[in-house]
Amino acid sequence: MNFAYTITSSKSFNDATRAIEQAVAVNGFRVLHTHDVQQTFAEKGVAREPYKIVEVCNVKYASQALNADPLIGLMMPCKIVVFAEPGATKISLLLPSLLSEFFPHANLGAMAREVETILRAVVDSAK
Repeated sequence: MNFAYTITSSKSFNDATRAIEQAVAVNGFRVLHTHDVQQTFAEKGVAREPYKIVEVCNVKYASQALNADPLIGLMMPCKIVVFAEPGATKISLLLPSLLSEFFPHANLGAMAREVETILRAVVDSAK
């Protein structure tokens, strides 16, 4: 099962994170929160490479999904991760089309594909 769309960015980790946050807004979504995993781990005495989880949402799509099945909230909001690997910055999107696989009775295929197309473009804009 393919669950993620991942690219390698030519941008630095911080520039790629900013590019994602800006592209989200331009594409009708909103950043709800950006988790700085590296900082959180450091506060607990654990070292890790830079890693951020950007949680994004569009209320129209979110409302449609939750109306179809309240348990879809377990997979919300949409998440984009930005992380550093030696010599590279990676950006990965959890594919919204997974909603159709986990909740086939909700009939969200077209909406999930639309959200996925938009968020893939957001990720691609940060290359």
